[in-house]
Amino acid sequence: MSDISPARIAGAPISWGVCEVPGWGRQLPATRVLGEMRSLGLQATEFGPDGFLPADPAAKAAFLNSFGLQAVGGFLPVVLHDPAHDPLAEIDRFAEACLASGAGVVVLAAVTGLDGYDVRPELDHAQWKTLLGNLDAASEHLAGRGLLGVLHPHLGTLVESGADVRKVLEGAAISLCIDTGHLVAAGADPVAITLSAPERVGHVHLKDVDAAQAARVVAGELAFSDAVAQGLWKVLGEGSVDLPAMIAALEQAGYQGWYVLEQDLMLPEDGTDGTGQEPVEDVRRCLEWLRQELGGER
Repeated sequence: MSDISPARIAGAPISWGVCEVPGWGRQLPATRVLGEMRSLGLQATEFGPDGFLPADPAAKAAFLNSFGLQAVGGFLPVVLHDPAHDPLAEIDRFAEACLASGAGVVVLAAVTGLDGYDVRPELDHAQWKTLLGNLDAASEHLAGRGLLGVLHPHLGTLVESGADVRKVLEGAAISLCIDTGHLVAAGADPVAITLSAPERVGHVHLKDVDAAQAARVVAGELAFSDAVAQGLWKVLGEGSVDLPAMIAALEQAGYQGWYVLEQDLMLPEDGTDGTGQEPVEDVRRCLEWLRQELGGER
């Protein structure tokens, strides 16, 4: 396995349960989350949702710098399928924060316009055409500002499954954020997607998942939010994702981007991961697994 520089491994506030969805469990303060990232030796992080870091781009940059963390960019849920909605204003505001912080990646998610990820309507042909057109417009606009726009296939959004990803690959030019957990959870194969279009992989979220539980979400037997609360996402190496094959495919294809550690959590009021474990300990285990895998330390 390739020996990837620690400078390419980043954290994400969602691994501490910090999420944009209203009512999404206990929200820990940024001082604790960023301090614990640094205690683990992480050197970079995604932004997290609105309200987690200071809103002013310069203040956001200074706050991250005070913890010695490089900004990666981050996750931006945006409506892309509605012809009456122009998403570029939202995307530009996010771009300002990236530029002020030295971040380079805007991770777009094609959300439904509803709160959360429990309800997912099907798009008609016209809505798909609008979505694909907006993806290319966003990608081109961000590239003009020196930023990389990527699309994140995500459970409960309008681009979720392998079939949805194929529509994007065939109908738009935007790069992808390969989220290993969300793709496997939706029944897709992130390794096959990567190997089929390695030039389209611009960003990576490393996540592991209980695929059997995810199948219940996709079948409509279990709400996404309930599944997360019940431990849908697993510590790296303890779920159903073939992460070694994923990393090997990326590195052999010449991928040079970020590996963002993500174990999406919904924290109960005691601030643990639901099993009594502090979130930082779960992230520590993910990081230890990744360091061993990348360095070949078995």
